Amino acid sequence: MSSFRPKTLSGTSLVMMALLLASCAVGPDFVRPPPPDADRYTRKPLPAVTLAADGKTQRFAPDAVIPSDWWKLFRSAPLDATVEQALAHNATLEASEASLRQSQDNLRAGYGVFFPHAEGDFGATRERSSPAQQGSQGAGSIFNLITLSGTVSYAPDVFGGDRRTVEGLQAKADSQRYETKAAYLTLSANVVNTCIARAAYAAEIRETEELIGLENQQLHSIEVQVHAGIAPYSSLLSQRSLIAGQQATLAPLKQQVSQAEHLLATLEGVLPEKVTLPEIDLATLFLPTDLPVSLPSDLVRQRPDILSSEAQLHSASAGIGVATAAMFPSFSLSGTFGAAGSSFGKLSPFWSIGPSATIPIFQGSSLWYGRRAAIDLYQQSQATYRQTVLAAFAQVADSLTALEHDAEALRAQTDSRRDAAEALRLLQTNYRAGLASGLDVLAGDVQFHEATLSYLQAVAQRHQDTVALYVALGGGWWNPPIAAEERADR
Repeated sequence: MSSFRPKTLSGTSLVMMALLLASCAVGPDFVRPPPPDADRYTRKPLPAVTLAADGKTQRFAPDAVIPSDWWKLFRSAPLDATVEQALAHNATLEASEASLRQSQDNLRAGYGVFFPHAEGDFGATRERSSPAQQGSQGAGSIFNLITLSGTVSYAPDVFGGDRRTVEGLQAKADSQRYETKAAYLTLSANVVNTCIARAAYAAEIRETEELIGLENQQLHSIEVQVHAGIAPYSSLLSQRSLIAGQQATLAPLKQQVSQAEHLLATLEGVLPEKVTLPEIDLATLFLPTDLPVSLPSDLVRQRPDILSSEAQLHSASAGIGVATAAMFPSFSLSGTFGAAGSSFGKLSPFWSIGPSATIPIFQGSSLWYGRRAAIDLYQQSQATYRQTVLAAFAQVADSLTALEHDAEALRAQTDSRRDAAEALRLLQTNYRAGLASGLDVLAGDVQFHEATLSYLQAVAQRHQDTVALYVALGGGWWNPPIAAEERADR
């Protein structure tokens, strides 16, 4: 009758088991959220092109590419130079880039957990012993103790806690990388929009000053009529009130120009007194006509804010694995070798080697609720990611519909300006023929300048909403800069 004998594991079996254990990592494996199930951004389909306004239409082209230097599509050398100045010296962008380097260095430091750690130790002391400490009697002795030792330790990542930690560090580095892309995009957009606004304010100031000059001419004519007794004094007061109202609009416009210039100084990373102001005429800015419209499924893989939020979700997912691994035993292998003696000539060797294990038995529910907190953070990150995607789609939808309505508004303002110009031309013809008074001509000129002010505002708004679309679609950071010959075709 044969007796049962338990089988012992061979060295090869132990190695294979260790490798299998080392290959697992507790916690969920991160899966990228799927793109939203949508084939367009707006509830109603958009037209392929906008209305023709001011002689230009804008075409929504799904196949158009967003260049990384999209601001060069406006074909303004002063604008390009201002953006480059800001990108080179902006303090906020520099801070974001430093944060990115910090996260990357933290990741490199985190990889150290996968390697054995070696330490050396040297000590030289002079001591006096006391036998009473050992429970015996007698006189103590004075001696020297010299110790030289080295320790090598390695902690096998059996349950993957270290791997999840490094995975979280990688996700944080990715998040910061995309935040830096977002800072780059926001900075360039702010510079372009500020330059457009400053050019529009300057044009409005020139137009308002011309309008006030015409109204002063009209005031002089009314004064003559009042002195001649052929016009009531109330007409004079009304005209003065009109001029004062127009002059009152100049101060806010000039203040807006000053604020735009101070903002440019901040964006360029210089003091206001040292800012280099670009000479940009609103009329010289080219309006891009082929506008890209990325697929909704591509938007979530392009926008830096969405990608940063996704990376934060990945980091939270890795955090669940770290918290879960903390609930399992941890292991360590260490070995120490050294020598000790009363002098360098009397050193005797010593050594130790062996494994150790730490098993969490009772932690007052801290490990359990620590894992629950990690899960809560992951759920919070999921909601934040969904909200980021919703906000991004709404921003694209706003930009697309704004461009459509901008064309309608600019078309109406262009028609109004053209009709006012034609009315002024006819009044001037009639005046030369003796069929209209000088006051009629001045009134027609005032109407033309007022229509011009509204036209300038509509032009600036159309340019800024074009900028908003490039920003909403992610700014093209993943594409190369546009070539000069291609830029001329857009």
